[in-house]
Amino acid sequence: MAESRQKYLDFYTKNILLIDEDPLLKPYETEIRARLAHYQKTKSDIEDTFGGLPAFASAYLYLGFNYDSALKGWWYREWAPGAVGLSLIGDFNGWDPFEHPMKKRGNGLWEIFLPDTEYAHRLIHGSRIKVHVKCLSHAMDRIPAYIRRVIQDTNTTEYSGQFWKPKIPFIWTDENFKTSSVNPLLIYECHPGMAQEKEGVGTWREFAVKILPKIKSLGYNCIQLMAVQEHPYYASFGYHVSNFYAPSCRFGTPEDLKYLINEAHVMGIAVVMDVVHSHAIKNFMEGLNQFDGTDFQYFHEGERGNHPAWDSKLFNYGKREVLMFLLSNLAYWIKEYHFDGFRFDGVTSMLFTHHGLGVTFDKYEKYFGADVDKDAMTYLRLANDLVHAIKPDAITIAEDMSGLPGTCRRIKEGGMGFDYRLAMGIPDFWIRLLKHSKDEDWSMFDLWNTLTNRRFNEANIAYAESHDQALVGDQTIAFRLMGPEMYYGMSKNQPNIHIDRGIALHKIIRLLTISLGGESYLNFMGNEFGHPDWIDFPREGNEWSYQYARRQWSLSTNHDLKYEWLNQFDIAMIRFVQSSGLLKAPFAQQLMLNNDDKILVYERGGQIFILNLHVSESQVGYKVRLSKAGSYTVKLNTDNPAFGGHDRVDESVVYHAEKSRKLGYFISIYIPNRTLLVLGKV
Repeated sequence: MAESRQKYLDFYTKNILLIDEDPLLKPYETEIRARLAHYQKTKSDIEDTFGGLPAFASAYLYLGFNYDSALKGWWYREWAPGAVGLSLIGDFNGWDPFEHPMKKRGNGLWEIFLPDTEYAHRLIHGSRIKVHVKCLSHAMDRIPAYIRRVIQDTNTTEYSGQFWKPKIPFIWTDENFKTSSVNPLLIYECHPGMAQEKEGVGTWREFAVKILPKIKSLGYNCIQLMAVQEHPYYASFGYHVSNFYAPSCRFGTPEDLKYLINEAHVMGIAVVMDVVHSHAIKNFMEGLNQFDGTDFQYFHEGERGNHPAWDSKLFNYGKREVLMFLLSNLAYWIKEYHFDGFRFDGVTSMLFTHHGLGVTFDKYEKYFGADVDKDAMTYLRLANDLVHAIKPDAITIAEDMSGLPGTCRRIKEGGMGFDYRLAMGIPDFWIRLLKHSKDEDWSMFDLWNTLTNRRFNEANIAYAESHDQALVGDQTIAFRLMGPEMYYGMSKNQPNIHIDRGIALHKIIRLLTISLGGESYLNFMGNEFGHPDWIDFPREGNEWSYQYARRQWSLSTNHDLKYEWLNQFDIAMIRFVQSSGLLKAPFAQQLMLNNDDKILVYERGGQIFILNLHVSESQVGYKVRLSKAGSYTVKLNTDNPAFGGHDRVDESVVYHAEKSRKLGYFISIYIPNRTLLVLGKV
């Protein structure tokens, strides 16, 4: 107890590195210390009561269905403090709400024991189950909160829990995989259901067999897996979660998901889960909403418990049982499914009571007002603590558009403890540029400042576009660049100036993003080859069609189509990044910028990037300043004909640096328009 109290007091006395490094944070030191103290007090209380954070986050081993090897039978336990009665129902008892009443214990816990002697042949693997919850005003059949398997009746479309205990447990063979071996982190964001070329829902197994080898061949070393947790509405992209401990049944069984992860690990690919702890579905029949009859069991009471934009429920992170539910969920996915980490969805929404809606984070004071949810901030710190305690080399990523200082700094330094933050401003920048500016009006100053604008010592994941930009109602970068002409102008034998421009800029945008924007890189599946269609899940408005809820992989390998060029460039780009150690290098250093000529030259990790973004003017004998002497040769060239370029660069040329009083070291080089060259030392 004394040790815990001392940790709590330390946050009021010890130096905080984050403040020491950033003087602009000094006026908010009192608030920063108070937030850290709030986290430490919560953690100390947990440690004093439960003996540690991992023990606290093991609720899934007590609540829900768990086998008692000493008593030889199954316990089913549920937390429902507002209920007046619970009973277990299912196939095993003819769904009779009176046959198996549960006993109420302290702290709102209910339980029932089912001995093997009576139930070994009644409660069997695959049995459908629910819990009948009696409230003061009504009664409902609900799906258990900690259920690990949920299925949907194909006739009624109704969901129910399923007792899941296969006779033969899944055997893992990934013991040699180390998450730490994945460096730099090159993420392939993917959705299992729409990852197939067929018009239908793909499965975990199909993904493992058909898609993982593609990802491996592209050079990516990590997948960010979307839509893992059960969600009734397919078109929610997995973001309206109903059952937090159940992998979505529409993609297969829990063992199928384990097979996918195991196969990824055997290939040397890490698997990060897109976890949704920022909100939950409103549904009564499938989700947690009013589980015990109250609207404040898991969520905030009243209107604060409703997200104004997402039509969903908001967790009350100040409740110990909610912390236990969510933290145990993280431990469960790591231990039971071998996930290598998490991309936390909706972090901005969690951190602020205004959820970031209509707010521009242009001043430090906006990070330290009364609209910050300290309980949510404490939860995220505890989550990072826990994940890295269970798996020290785990990967945690914050989907945060606010730019909160310290998000990716260690907690003891005053940070939140995340490993990476998604650089959400970069795709927004590209969309804004492509929508509202002519090519000739692009500002090289804005381009440089936006792509390099990130906090010191906080790792960012750069990306040009993700799934958000591919949804119906928006457009991918490829479609913004080339439009409907993609449907009839992508034959290699068919010249098309509009398509040529699009292909050139598509390559440049990606190479600029990966080389300037962060310490890691992310791509949504299919975007690497300029997938021509948006994403539109089956719905009434499209007559429940799967035409746009799939990926047309065959386009990328068709030798007659220009998609192959973009695909080959992405492969070359990723290989270059891996071999050069580019993403492990510090921030890029600008060497030259000429807005009139549309020339930008910069250096990162010993590689020289030379960009000519002019719409028509190529530069002959252009003097490019360098930081060091030496001889240089082309390492990557967007104008290479293998990537759909015009073959205007002789890649065999060796450039020898000269020296002048005005420029220092420089080379004279031909730079074609709409081309990005990368030079490296011979």
